[in-house]
Amino acid sequence: MPSIRPGSGARPPTIADVAEAASVSRTTVSHALNDIGKVDPRTRARIKRVAAELGYRPNLRAQRLRRGQAKAIALASSMPFAVAGGPSRLGFYMEVAAAAAERALVHDYALVLIPPVQSGSALYSVDIDGAIVVEPDEDDAAVAQLRGRGLPYVTLGRPAPGDDAPYVDLHGGRVAEVLLDHLREQGARHPALLVGAGARHSAVDARAAYLRAAEEHGWTPAVATAPEEGGEQAGYDACAALLDAHPEVDALCALVDAFAVGAIRAVRDRGRRVPEDIMLVTRYDGLRARTCEPPLTAVDLQLERAAGEAVELLLSRLSAGGDEAAATGPQSPWEPRVVARASSLRVPPGG
Repeated sequence: MPSIRPGSGARPPTIADVAEAASVSRTTVSHALNDIGKVDPRTRARIKRVAAELGYRPNLRAQRLRRGQAKAIALASSMPFAVAGGPSRLGFYMEVAAAAAERALVHDYALVLIPPVQSGSALYSVDIDGAIVVEPDEDDAAVAQLRGRGLPYVTLGRPAPGDDAPYVDLHGGRVAEVLLDHLREQGARHPALLVGAGARHSAVDARAAYLRAAEEHGWTPAVATAPEEGGEQAGYDACAALLDAHPEVDALCALVDAFAVGAIRAVRDRGRRVPEDIMLVTRYDGLRARTCEPPLTAVDLQLERAAGEAVELLLSRLSAGGDEAAATGPQSPWEPRVVARASSLRVPPGG
């Protein structure tokens, strides 16, 4: 056996060294270490043992060139830092990332995190097989770059209009329904809606659900939009304008948590109280919702479940050669659960 030992300062062992030490061909070593080809199980085990003893490490770049696989997938989002960062500490993104990474590792894939910026520029340089795009907007930068590279992707949340990519639904309409039902149970008679100005389906579906509820319950619709990149200040400005135009509003469903925090300031600056005069709820039960004053009523979106299913859906598409139609992945039964907090509680639980 060659006198090559890990940490000896000698050159790194090569596949030729493993072949010589195991008395087999280089091809047999390659097949054994990559679990391909017809290699006797005992020979395969012996080759792996010899490789480990020599400290052999495969050349990942060479493997990539041979297989056409990076064994890595990306998680990308176009949500601006004004929403994703700050007090949120990338909470939504990182909660998805943790669950997706765990599921990817089960399948021997690495997960690469792309900064949640609108340019999506990092997608040009990373070596990946495909990606999960979190709640893409219309003309989403991440989607455009993935298409430009010819890489398969799936979306977490329904894709923007005109995009038929496979997706795992985050049920934006149902989330809005349960939040509006909660507000009604707490006594709201004139609830309003505040959503992002883009075309993310979480906003599109929430608006549709709100308008259905307004018609059903006889509310005068009051819908405001704000640019996501404006963060809390955009929420403040939109809420202030909404209350000026609709002084009868007694509850606000602000789907973006940054908007909800800004809205609380706007309510108070107009001499009104939360929740006594105006109740406030938001969608994501993250750090911003929990640390706001008062804490914000939100929804358990079961992101761990959804992220895991998105990974399975993407890997299904990769195994099918990138074919969208062939990508399949069963979605678990799901029902949003309201996490009620002080921002909307007028009626004691069970009262």
